[in-house]
Amino acid sequence: MSPPISSSGKKESGTARFLGSATSGVLELLCFHPVDTVAKRLMNNPQKVTDLSVLNKVIFKDAATRGTVSKYLSLFPGLGAAAGYKVMQRVYKFGGQPYVNDFLNKNHKQTFQSAFGDKHAKTMMHATAGSIIGIGEIVLLPLDALKIKMQTNAAAYEGKSILSIIRSEGWGLYRGAGWTAARNAPGSFSLFGASAMTKEHLFKLEDYSKATFFQNFVASIAGAVASITISAPLDVIKTRIQSKTSAQAESGMVILRNMLAKEGVGALFKGLTPKILVVGPKLVFSFTIAQQMIPIFGKMLDKN
Repeated sequence: MSPPISSSGKKESGTARFLGSATSGVLELLCFHPVDTVAKRLMNNPQKVTDLSVLNKVIFKDAATRGTVSKYLSLFPGLGAAAGYKVMQRVYKFGGQPYVNDFLNKNHKQTFQSAFGDKHAKTMMHATAGSIIGIGEIVLLPLDALKIKMQTNAAAYEGKSILSIIRSEGWGLYRGAGWTAARNAPGSFSLFGASAMTKEHLFKLEDYSKATFFQNFVASIAGAVASITISAPLDVIKTRIQSKTSAQAESGMVILRNMLAKEGVGALFKGLTPKILVVGPKLVFSFTIAQQMIPIFGKMLDKN
């Protein structure tokens, strides 16, 4: 994702990029957090879903027998942690990747050109920058872990504040950091790489910032589907590690062995369908909001 550029050709300030990305994260959270909760609960479910009543219980937990409004509200557990994570993650990922890409372009362009040729060097730099940013994302892991715990294991934390959970879990909130990095490296590589490849080789764009809405839409779908599919197995393991309390903690390898033995290989792709179904509109939505808001904030800041 290239740094946003204003109509005058001037790169937007870091502050404008931060505010635009943060706004995008907040609006994305409000619209898509319920779907994310459904996906996480499906990934964390060890039971075989045999009918709609079982599916209803897996998705809505204790609210399964309540009314529609109560069911919907039950899909917003841990909203505080989710808000902090989503906003920081969007600012870090979409705001940080261009800086890493600029660094690679300035200091290692010839290395990429020698390894991949002029035709693919630009795409590979975007992908590599995304992978580096993805690995560094484990800094935000405690917020992600809190969100997942509330989404999948809310009963164990009922009546506890976020601060009390942090005190009780301690460094356990970084449990699964290795699996998260292992998921993010190929996932973010695929996300930014497939998006850049689509823009460069399908739409023949030299300046990615000049992509039309339709071109960004197609590129986002390509990148997101590639990223989600490739990282799905590791994402399932990461989710199950993070959903457990300290007393329930199991290593990723133990979870993987038990999952394969009891649920089969298909368990590695649980929750993939809803994630793919929502990933297109989710990324297009967040990208559009960010691209609209960053120039607006840029103009507002220029006037002050």
